[in-house]
Amino acid sequence: MANTNKRYEPEFKKKMVRLVSEEGRTIASVNKEYGLGEGTVRSWIRQFEEECEKNPETKDTKDIYEENRRLLKKLEEAEKEVRFLKKQPHSSQRKSIRAIPIY
Repeated sequence: MANTNKRYEPEFKKKMVRLVSEEGRTIASVNKEYGLGEGTVRSWIRQFEEECEKNPETKDTKDIYEENRRLLKKLEEAEKEVRFLKKQPHSSQRKSIRAIPIY
């Protein structure tokens, strides 16, 4: 179980928030991977969002995280489409209709 009295560096907290906000990781997966308590990352995200409301510079950071997340999703969709299209037979590899015998 995670130590409830442990102090974390601000850079570590920012990294955990970025993993969830920008990369789309789940809070549970981040908690499990880094051995954090259930509400730890959630509270850091809440603090980050509160700071965004007060500080325009932090708000810009949040906007960048959201834009990066959107672009990563778009890239993933494009890569899926490319993989799908690569599986399709090329038009020159398809059998010609004329090659099919008609009885």
